[in-house]
Order: sequence, then structure tokens, then C-alpha cells
Amino acid sequence: MKDSATDPLGLATALCHDDAIASETFGAVVPPIYQNSLFTFASWQAIDSAFDDKINNAIYTRGHNPTVVQAEQKLAQLAGADKAKLFGSGMAAIAAGILHFVRPGCHIICVRNAYGPSVRLLDDYLNSRIGLEVSFVGGEVDEIAAAIRPNTTLIYLESPSSGVFGLQDIAAIAALAKARGLASMIDNTWATPVYQKPLAMGVDLEVHSCSKYLGGHSDIVSGVLMGSARIIDAIIANEFELLGAKMAPMEAWFLLRSLRTLPLRLERHQASALKLAKYLESHPKVASVSYPGLESHPQHALARQQMRGFTGLMAFRLASTDLDAIKGFVNGLKLFRIGVSWGGHESLIFAPAISYLKEMTPAQFEPMGLSLGDMRISVGLEDSEDLIADLEQALAYLA
Repeated sequence: MKDSATDPLGLATALCHDDAIASETFGAVVPPIYQNSLFTFASWQAIDSAFDDKINNAIYTRGHNPTVVQAEQKLAQLAGADKAKLFGSGMAAIAAGILHFVRPGCHIICVRNAYGPSVRLLDDYLNSRIGLEVSFVGGEVDEIAAAIRPNTTLIYLESPSSGVFGLQDIAAIAALAKARGLASMIDNTWATPVYQKPLAMGVDLEVHSCSKYLGGHSDIVSGVLMGSARIIDAIIANEFELLGAKMAPMEAWFLLRSLRTLPLRLERHQASALKLAKYLESHPKVASVSYPGLESHPQHALARQQMRGFTGLMAFRLASTDLDAIKGFVNGLKLFRIGVSWGGHESLIFAPAISYLKEMTPAQFEPMGLSLGDMRISVGLEDSEDLIADLEQALAYLA
């Protein structure tokens, strides 16, 4: 798969080859790990010259490390970005990206159903503690346009959102932002740059949790920002350096390993997820399924327009609201493990009510459109027939 006729190599080929690195490392088919904290220099003049361009010279691993840089170059190539910067977690990348566009007295617009900690950063921290103005809106272009104020600096998107799987018209919103002189930023973790390229649609800054599909093996925690060299270099010089959320060389090496199989893994996630989504949609004990790959999804046409494919995370609502029966369903699953993350090789399930019931009763959260029967599953790399059989036997716990 190539992004354009001018690309010299297909995506899978580019992710699998490191010829420039191999020529410097005795032809090693797997590049070495530069697991060191600092780099030394032969002379005063050499280190003095390196300090003239700290961003692009290896002086101290918190700033620049060859293993991390190699992973960043692969990610930038994958997303069609000038440059990428890796962070120690997805939330560190999100925070650095948002803070880059914060100014005294400014206003930020964020889609309402974005990742929970992103919303908390904006609302509980930047708004409540610092007084930053924030508007949470739906994803429609006209609603976002109506929320723009004279002091707005950033429009923050997440499409599809990892909670309710709502989409935004990325190209239209990016054009709106540019027309009003605003920055735009998107969390593209669900689709990955393989299936969706927001930078090509005009978005300024793209963020991912590399802990999900990019890592794909549930063994790293990392985040990445990607965009123009101007924006990324400015973030490296300020938010990245001052907040210190660097990426470890070992985790960058694991990420490089994972990127080699990313297109293949996504094909399997997508194929299996579509089978499970159709199975669940047809089951009498399931009230609804939310998955952009289904034709029944209300924004399926937009998804087909701006995405090349679909990954393995979806939500569905059980018809039952009996808590004991719902617990029986979750506990009865054998192959779906209970966990909060997603995008790994293993299939997972999480019931959002576990979180809601810590603070609210069902009578309080049900008027908000939430249900005890809401489930989120991440479809892994197992045989889809086995996963369907697992869901079938667990659904038997429901009346």
C-alpha cells in the first residue's frame, strides 16, 4: 500500500527496512539499542558545535537518543509528517501538545467525547486551577464554528473517539481552523496513520498513544506528537524539554519492532472486529453496537470518506440492565480479559459502569445516556470464531 504514486516504497516495505542504519551497524538486521544516558565528545569544539543544535544532536538521552530518533522517523514517515516526537506516555504527548497552544486568557474548543484524561486536563486542571477557558462541544462543524471566540487558540479533536466512536469531519474542521487563524490537534489513536491521515487533511498536530495499536503487544507505554518541523521543534525546545516526559530507548526499540508488523496486525484486527460487530448486532441480547465499520453506524459514510479502514475497538450495549446478570456475562468470558487498555494482541473487555458506580448510582448516570449494560471490547489477534463462541457462551448468563 502506497500513499501516492510518488512514494518510492509501499508502507509495509518502508516499515520493514532500515538500510541506512544497517550500513552503520555491521549490517545488523535489527538495529541496536542505545541504552545510555549521555553521549561524550572528543573536544571542546565538538560539544560546543552540538549545543548549537541541541534538538538534532545526541548530547543527553532526555533530549535526543538515536534509538528513539529512529522510531520517530518511522512514525513521521507513516503519518506523512515532517517530524515526530516521542513521549513517555500518550497523556504526556497530549499534555505537551495542548500546552504548546495555551496563552494567558486563551480559549480552547474540545469535542465532548474525547479521551477522559484529556477532558480532565482541560476541565479540572487548566480550567479549574488556571482559569483557561474551555468549551466542550459536539463534533459538527457548525457547532464548533459557533463556539469560536476572539481568544480561541486551539480546536482539539478525537475521531473516532475511543468511548462512543463519534467522528468529526476532519478536513472541514481543519479548513475552518485555518480560516480563523487557529491551531488544530487530533487524537488519531483509534484509526492509526495506516487508516487515517489527518495531517494530509490539514490538521496541524497529530497525537497517538503508542501503547495501543502502534505498540500492539501490551508491553510499552508511550505517546507521540507529529506535525510540521516548525511545530515539533518548538515543542521539543519547550514543552518536551521542560516537562521531561522522555521516551526510554528500550521502549523505542520495542516500538520499532512493532511497527514492522503494524499493517498486517491491523488487517487482522479489522477483519475479526467486523465479524464480531455483525454477530453482536444480530444477537437478541444486544441492544446496539457502535462500530464505524458497520453500515448501521450513523457516520459510516463519513468514516468511509476519510478513513481507509477500521481497527478492533468497539462498544455495544446489552439489552439487560440487571447488574448481577451483567456481571455474570463479564465474568463468564474466557478469552476476553478484563482490562482498561486496547490495541494489543489479546482481546479485552471493559464495562464503563465499573467507573460510574464509584461515584454515581444507575439512577444518576442513566439520564446521561449511560447504561449498566454498556461494554467496550478490543478485538485481538485470536481466531474470530473462538471469540464469537466465547461471547455466545457468556451471553447465556443474561436472561
